[in-house]
Amino acid sequence: MMINSKEKIIEYFNSGIKKTKDFKIGIEHEKFLFNKSNNKRIEYSKIKEMFSALLEFGWKPILEKKNIIGLKKGGKNITLEPGNQIELSGDKLNNIHEACGESYDYLFELKQVTKKLNINIVSAGFDPISKISDVPNNPKKRYKLMTKDMPLNGKLSLDMMYRTCGTQLNIDYDSEKDFTKKFKIVNSITPISIALFANSSIVEKKNSNYLSYRSKVWQNTSRGGLPKLFFENLNFEKYAEFVMNFPTLFIKDKEDYISGQKYTFKDFMNGKINEINNRLPDEKDLSIHLSTIFTENRLKKYIELRSMDTCGWDCLCAGPAFFIGILYGNLDETYDLVSKWDKDKIINAYLDAPKRGFNTQLMDKDLFYWASTLLNLSKKGLNKRDVLNKAKKNETIFLNHLNKIIDNKITNAEHMVNKFSQNEDLSDFYDK
Repeated sequence: MMINSKEKIIEYFNSGIKKTKDFKIGIEHEKFLFNKSNNKRIEYSKIKEMFSALLEFGWKPILEKKNIIGLKKGGKNITLEPGNQIELSGDKLNNIHEACGESYDYLFELKQVTKKLNINIVSAGFDPISKISDVPNNPKKRYKLMTKDMPLNGKLSLDMMYRTCGTQLNIDYDSEKDFTKKFKIVNSITPISIALFANSSIVEKKNSNYLSYRSKVWQNTSRGGLPKLFFENLNFEKYAEFVMNFPTLFIKDKEDYISGQKYTFKDFMNGKINEINNRLPDEKDLSIHLSTIFTENRLKKYIELRSMDTCGWDCLCAGPAFFIGILYGNLDETYDLVSKWDKDKIINAYLDAPKRGFNTQLMDKDLFYWASTLLNLSKKGLNKRDVLNKAKKNETIFLNHLNKIIDNKITNAEHMVNKFSQNEDLSDFYDK
């Protein structure tokens, strides 16, 4: 389908509508990889070795020209970020039990391989060790172009590309109205998400004095942030207009990528890009464009939540479970709560949260209060869903890590700062 009008973009979003019974859950999570011998990020040559070893577990290579740039198996992919961070983009699954099982299977395979190759896996939202000049790259073509263009409009854009890792959750909607509600909620609670999942306090082996330095970076990244528009009752038409007027980052032309910096997607739709002979975009071009809008949350044919720091395997499923409890299990009650919040106060809290964490103020209460409130709403939602595993336990088991955070009033980030301050030991960052 040619994308030559606003209506076609709206049609694209409408095609994502699913029946409630068909709702799926998709989890993406990124990890840093370090050489055990010297604590340096691994080079692309090591990535190739690792990918080659993973083929034994049934993964198939994804190639760009002759370079292996990822792996696929069934509905899931392993891909590379610019600094060779490794990302699992999971399959579309029915519940958190399945999604968490998928992550643990992947962990098992990854650990078999990394152990053989003397590689440490590091679960943190920001690289705790490397200077940006020390981070290697890989041959993915689009990253060369992004490395050149991204810093033009965001001073920490390269840090985002090369030194951050996050956890993302993809969720479905059953109507435009359902999208509007869910999108309003996820944007409104972004400050709470930043505080609750903060796990990036150490930067270049020092305490950064931020709890989520990753979020600080994303706030200073080209094409990122939390637009005021997102707090309105946004429908598909308004989001389509936002997308059309958003600058393109790059345009794929056959096997090459060209810079799109000086064009909006609307220019593309109007056939005004000479470098590609004024051709019009198709669905693939729209999909690329949507994936290069780096806001905290975004719409594709599903809603993507992007505000969580990567954390260790013990808490990996906690974030998705938290949001699924709210968005699939307890939507209306949560919407009633957040719809009363003032958007300027939310944005102020969003800007403060990376540094102040739970002490950030929102609507005359601190984020610890709101995190505790939302966790209870999530539990209620997961109990309502009552999806059981083989041991007859429902999805609330995945909230145990967050229960501990609320009970002890200490986040992963603060735990790391405390450990590091005692002996400057970075070993806690390594997944055992």
